[in-house]
Amino acid sequence: MSQTQTTPPQSPERSRSAMRNGFIVAALLWAVQLVSLVAALSGTTQAAIAIHFETTKIAWFTLMTLLTGTFFLPFVVKGAALFGKRRALLVATGLGFAGDLVAAMATDYRTLLIGRGIAGIYTAATPLAYAITRDVFPRRWVGLANGIMAGGVGLVAFGGPFLSGWLLDNHGFRGVLWFMAISTAAAFVLVLALVPESPVRERAGRMDWVGGLLLGGGVTLIVYAVGQGSEWGWGSGKFIGFVVGAVITLVVFLLVERRVAEPLFPLAMIRRRPVWSALLATAVAAGALNAVGVVIQLLVLMPKIPHVSDGLGWSGTHNAIVTSPISAMIILGAVGTGSIARRMDSRILLGIGVALAIVGYGIGTQYHSTAGQIISWGVVAGLGTGVVVAVVPIMVIEVVSPEEQAMANGAQNLVLGVAQIIVSQLAYVVMAQHGMILKGTQFYLDKGFVNGIWLVIGCCAFGGLLVALVPKAERLDDAEVGQAA
Repeated sequence: MSQTQTTPPQSPERSRSAMRNGFIVAALLWAVQLVSLVAALSGTTQAAIAIHFETTKIAWFTLMTLLTGTFFLPFVVKGAALFGKRRALLVATGLGFAGDLVAAMATDYRTLLIGRGIAGIYTAATPLAYAITRDVFPRRWVGLANGIMAGGVGLVAFGGPFLSGWLLDNHGFRGVLWFMAISTAAAFVLVLALVPESPVRERAGRMDWVGGLLLGGGVTLIVYAVGQGSEWGWGSGKFIGFVVGAVITLVVFLLVERRVAEPLFPLAMIRRRPVWSALLATAVAAGALNAVGVVIQLLVLMPKIPHVSDGLGWSGTHNAIVTSPISAMIILGAVGTGSIARRMDSRILLGIGVALAIVGYGIGTQYHSTAGQIISWGVVAGLGTGVVVAVVPIMVIEVVSPEEQAMANGAQNLVLGVAQIIVSQLAYVVMAQHGMILKGTQFYLDKGFVNGIWLVIGCCAFGGLLVALVPKAERLDDAEVGQAA
């Protein structure tokens, strides 16, 4: 695939001040962490929304965002390669803002889901921002910038519950939805004002519309089938038909991509063992850890109703206070990993992070009835989570060229998104096996919460085992970075 670059590789070192680099990091940090912040806010409000709209379909409140984000991700990433990463980021942010407005003004659950679906396009901001980081920063800034941006997950995890707790306790879920809209508008302004365009892009390329529709359609069929599986029946003809249709669609996608001149995701890149193994291991591990919030947030925020619901019934603010030490450990793990990764094998770091998360959540399956218990194992799981989220983009940088970076990040987020969607939806299904519907709302018993956590642990452990497939790659300090002005 032909690429073009309009400025000398070394110009960032000489022409941009540290302060200017800092402003760019801040803008990209907000763009990336807004995705995590919205996920955190959604998790905190899902209990209130389920009760307000009296729905047993609350899983779709988060699933809809992931579904549309996954469908449109290939188009946004390809558009970034053709027209510029900053421009694509602005388009995704603008559409995200439009969806947030629809959701904030929705008066029924269907309209709310439509708004969240449109807003899901903004999830493409994460791979675009990480790709811009590689292009616009000098070598000594790349690892630090990635660590800061990944460490921002901890800041979101730290401040997000306080923010959502205050909004929820004082302004209801509407206040949370309006805050999402305002935050997305702020992200658009920051990127527009501070982030430079990357000149690394395809030369005379074309959008692969057929490939994008096939890939997005195949993934969407799988996700929708998993989402409806418990209602249709896992052995029903409808469920099997959707899965078979998805497989056929994805096979056709692979055949088409082998023939088009400008494929959506170059198969030659994906077929390289360092690339596919790194994408698979990081996506499964991180996707599982991203899905654990589905279980934990419902556990602590659902009310305590004898024989109906074994939630702890905490307020949003109390939840924020209890989880703040856990969030601090996520920050520590992520930022520390961003620095250590320059000198240490990233595969080892991913394995350590997964192991810590498994130990923490494993203890949590037995002890989760008091604030002290949750803090005691949460700090261990939080440290592991911080390590994993920081090393995910770094492993991709180590195995691809600068020209492949945006597409590789897009492929990683696509696989990660699918893993997160499937694990999240299965968590709802597993929890509902030990739950009860009251006044149109699904509640869960303790056995359901425990089984949901074990599901996440198993998926995370599988991701850790996949690290064995990843061959040794060059370290971050040796990767080719700093490609743009």
